Order: sequence, then C-alpha cells, then structure tokens
Amino acid sequence: MAGDGAGNGSDARRTPEEEFPPCCRKARASAPESEAKCHETVVSGWFSNSSLSDKDGKFMYFNNPMWPGEAHSLKVEKILYQGKSEFQEILVFQVLVIGGGDGGVLREIARHSSVEHIDICEIDKMVIDVCKQFFPDLSVGFDDPRVRLHVADGIKFLRDAPEAMYDVIIVDSSDPIGPARELVEKPFFEMIARALKPGGVLCNQAESMWLHTHLIQDMLSICREIFKSVHYAWASVPTYPSGVIGFLLCSTNGPPVHFLNPINPIDKQEALKCKRELRFYNSEMHKAAFVLPSFAKKELSSFLSSPLTV
Repeated sequence: MAGDGAGNGSDARRTPEEEFPPCCRKARASAPESEAKCHETVVSGWFSNSSLSDKDGKFMYFNNPMWPGEAHSLKVEKILYQGKSEFQEILVFQVLVIGGGDGGVLREIARHSSVEHIDICEIDKMVIDVCKQFFPDLSVGFDDPRVRLHVADGIKFLRDAPEAMYDVIIVDSSDPIGPARELVEKPFFEMIARALKPGGVLCNQAESMWLHTHLIQDMLSICREIFKSVHYAWASVPTYPSGVIGFLLCSTNGPPVHFLNPINPIDKQEALKCKRELRFYNSEMHKAAFVLPSFAKKELSSFLSSPLTV
C-alpha cells in the first residue's frame, strides 16, 4: 500500500501552532513572521515551496518553519495546470508537479514481478487525474492490473485494514504540517504495525537529516517502541529542500529482514524488461543509502537498531 496524505482521520482539533512538529515550532518562535503582504504561489516566474498558505489559500508567511532560513525556488517556464481540490492547491509546471498521487512510487513497485497485489490509497483524486494527463510516463503504474486504487484518507484506510494484511507498507507522505501531522505520530505507526504480516516492512518518508534531526529522532523513538528493527536511509533528491530526503525502514517481529540485501534486486536487465532503465538506483547505491555522515550518525545512532540485518 502506498499512502500519500491524510484527511480527517482524527476528530481532535489542533491550534494553528500545534499543526507544526515541535522542532518547527521552536524554529518559528525564534524568528518573527514576515511582514510581507499576500503573494501568489508563483511570483515573477518563480515558485518557492518555502511559502506557506492556510486552508483557504491565503498567504501566511514566506519562511516555512519546516525549512527555517531557506527558500527553495524553481523557475517556472509555463504553468500547464492550476487548480484547487478539496484538500490542496495543485500546480503542474513544465518541470515539476506539486502535490502527491503522481504514481511514481507505484510505478517503481510495479517493476517487481514478484509483487502479486498492490493497494494504493490517495486522498485526492484530482491529483491523480491531473498527473495522468500531464505525466503519463510517471503515472503508468495506475494501469497495472495488480493495482487497486482507493481514494480515501490514508489513516482511516489503515484503521479499517485487516490485521496482518500486508507484506510491505510504503508511506509517501507530505511534510508533517496540518492534517499530515498525524502521519508521524504513534497511533499511525501502531496501525501500520498491526496491518503488517510477521516480518513485514515499513518504508516511510522521513525528512532531511540536514534540517530535521529532531523530527527524525522523534519518529525513530516512536518506532523503536513498536517495531522489531528500525533503520534510517537517505538519497539525493535535488528538487527537495537541502537536496536529500530520508526514509524510515522498519520491520515487525517475524522472519529476519536483510535491509542491505534485497530479496529481489532490480538489476539492469530487469529494468530494461520494464522499458525504463534505472538512472539512479543500483545495488551499490542501495547499500550506501544506510551510511550516515558523522553528524547524523552521532545524532541518530542511539535511536537505530543494529546491525542492519535483523
């Protein structure tokens, strides 16, 4: 199952300040909010994902507390699509899609012939429809006969899932602000563990080690209470602030999981069989993803399971 977003999975109501992770609230408190007047998402031909809007689309402030002191901007050659769904603003540029549900993770899962069934839960159907229109090579996974699409709140979907249903759960979530905040909290990870089979694996988006070590520590600490093993890996993603993104990799009690050595490695021959040669990933990159820089190792190692083959 690939989940990308959350809706009203909980009846709890947070104050605006509580919508942010603790580390971001601290960063926000240390710097006064911008006095700038309302801006559009695209200003003078540039899109910046360091701006933040409220649920009505009104500009709140330019410096997003998820990335204090940093503005990650992209030049927009042309806006191909701009719309607003019930959940978010959707923008398609000539170089970028903003929002989830693009089908990229689904496409990569579908490379594996050993996978028999794929559930994908996405809260926003408009995102899927727009990506199918503008990015057919990316959203091709939706056409795979093994795929069953569920347009629903990911949290509710997991809550209703049968126990021990899945071998693998992949959470490709947005940053933990607003409704997506629930996707980094203990009840959500407990639901994931319940839905996994013995020896099942979770792969969860886990932010940038350059920006969010406190948030990563919180997530790792929670998962250490729930899963048999907990690990952190990372990869270069130039379109994400700081240029890297992390992954939380956990397994439940049961048969051992060899995280450094995938059971079904995707080599060049398998990739060509799918008519899409891999441009980044290979077995060496897979193993290297678990090697942390010294500062990250110092800050995260006490929260991680060791060794990696557990």
